[in-house]
Parts: sequence; structure tokens; C-alpha cells
Amino acid sequence: METPLILKIILTDGSCQRSTLTNGLPASIDDLLVEVKTQCGLQGTIRLQFMDVLFGNEFLNLTSISEVEAKGTLKVIDMPNTMQHHDEMLTVLNPVANPHAFSPSSVNDSSSMSGASVDTDILSSCESTSSRSSWPAVFHLPKFSYDAELKLQQANLAYVKNGTVLIPDPKLKSSILEGLVQEIVKYKVYVSDKEMDQVAQSLIKKHPCLTEKGSSTGCGGWKTSVKYKLSNYCTLLRKLGCPEVTVNSLKNKPAGRRSAAFGVKKAKRAEVNFCPIYPSEETKESLEAMQKDLLSDLKKRNNREIMKRKMEKTFALRRHEVVRDVPMVEEFMARWPALFAVNEINAEFKRITTSIQVPVPAGRSH
Repeated sequence: METPLILKIILTDGSCQRSTLTNGLPASIDDLLVEVKTQCGLQGTIRLQFMDVLFGNEFLNLTSISEVEAKGTLKVIDMPNTMQHHDEMLTVLNPVANPHAFSPSSVNDSSSMSGASVDTDILSSCESTSSRSSWPAVFHLPKFSYDAELKLQQANLAYVKNGTVLIPDPKLKSSILEGLVQEIVKYKVYVSDKEMDQVAQSLIKKHPCLTEKGSSTGCGGWKTSVKYKLSNYCTLLRKLGCPEVTVNSLKNKPAGRRSAAFGVKKAKRAEVNFCPIYPSEETKESLEAMQKDLLSDLKKRNNREIMKRKMEKTFALRRHEVVRDVPMVEEFMARWPALFAVNEINAEFKRITTSIQVPVPAGRSH
């Protein structure tokens, strides 16, 4: 008799549940998908990711059933129908349907654009870019430093016993804010007021000792502090050359309109790879040269794989053009004709909307 296998399943809404496979590890990933969908009551097409200890417990796509371990953690990713999203993407890229401009906002106004199923090897090529996950339905707090967690644990016990709230010392408050900001930038660097509310509410829900007396929400001060901390961290990212932030620097705004509030460009609902960095081994010059090679490669036969690799490599260059320059469709088609093949439209959509977690530049903000 097979030994039952117990797994932790993270669902798309951020909630978790235990799954017990009474017959042990399934023979294939397809069989595992059926088990997970049945036990979790899921519908539609999904993909599973596993927590890889070799990469700091990041979630990577499950490609072999041997990657599933007892008491391991799997994450469910929704995979909407490819052709449905292909039609939406094709409409945006078609110059007849949109003859004026190729705007990043036009690519992702549809609330249903959260990912499409194409070849899985596209994912590995995007790992050199600074991509993020979609904002979660439930914001989960990170683990703070050991001493901070110890202080909060003791303060939470005191709060339960006699309702005493904690006024954190500067070191503890800095540790909390630093941890929150590092968790936020895994998803985005420009956070809405509603999302900031969500972060602050999650903080006092998990650590009620931090509830602020006199505040209508109990966390108004924390919300303000996190905003300032994130703003300072964005300044650091700008100095480090993070494209997602530098695209909004004053020098990149039109003359006469150079104010911080004018024309802020940020990821829309479905965009995870909004303005990625160039691959580590490439520069803008080398990618421009590759773009010129693609124009000649298009005229050759039986070189789809070569063009596919070059299109993956030049993804960041195209995104910079779309986000920063907002080119006319005709101009964009002239520079990137290979993009307008059906298979490349699907691949590009996948690159823009697929969640791949990679390290975010670390640093301290004040």
C-alpha cells in the first residue's frame, strides 16, 4: 500500500489548504493536476509551481513529478484559454484596428488578461528580466528579522491579556517597514491607495499589538509610514537604474511638463513584465544589432528557432520602446515585423503577463 502524501496548496486567491494524496505520488503531472483540481474544487486550466529550496524558496514551474516532495508546497496558477487572449492581443497590434499608437495601456485594459498558455521554454528566457507577480488578493506579511518577530510575539501576548498596544522603538519600526517594502516590490513599485490600505490592515491583523489608538482604521500611521518608506526605496532604485522607475524620472518627461505627477507610467492590471531590465549579458547596442538581424532573418527559411531566441532576447528593448516612446503602430511594425506572426503574438503576450519571480535589487531606504 502506498504511503499517503501530504502537500500544502496555495490557491490563486492567496489562501492555503492541505491536500492528502492517499495513493501517494501520482505517476505524472497530469494526474497530479487532476487530484489538486478535485480536492480544491478548481475549474478551468491551471499550472502548478513548486517551492524550490535551491533558489531561496522561490516558486518555479513544475516540470517533473520528481520535484514534488512530501509536505512540500505547491502553488496554483490560473491559465486562461490561449486563443481567447490571442484574439485580444491581435486586435491591439493590428494597425487597422488601432492605427494611431501602440500604447502599453491598450494592451492590458481587459480584466481577463492574466496569462496565456504557450511553450513553457518561454519562461526560462525571461528569468534575466526584472519581473514580478500580480498583486495578491490577500497580502501576506513577510517574516521580519528574528529579534523583531520575538518582540512582536511578546507584545501580541500582552495585547491579548490586557489590551496593551506596543509603541515600537525606531529599530523595530524600521525593521517592520523595511520588510513590508521588500515584500511590496515583489509585486510592484507603484502601489495604489487601496493596496496600501491592504498592506497596513494586514499588518495589524497579524500583529494586533501594533494597532494605533485614535486612528479610525487602527493603521493610518502605518499606512503613511509605508508610503514614505516605499518612496525612498524608489529613489534608491532610480539611482540603481531600475527601468520601471527611471522611465518616470523628470529627464524622461517632455519639456514644460517635467513634474513628478505628470504622466506616470506604471504597470496595468495584467502586466507583470512592464518595463524589464536588459538581459545581464546584453546592452542596448547589442540588442539594437539583434533587432537589425531579425529584419534579415525574416527573409530566410527554416530559421524559426533562431528568430524565436532573438525575439526572447530583445523583449526588454521592445518594452522600453512601447512604455517610454509609445510609437505609432506602423513604426513599430516596421521595426519588429516578426512580432506580428501568430506564434510571436502569443509568445509576447506570455512574456508580458507571466509571473516569474527573480531577486529585486536590495538596499536600505531611510
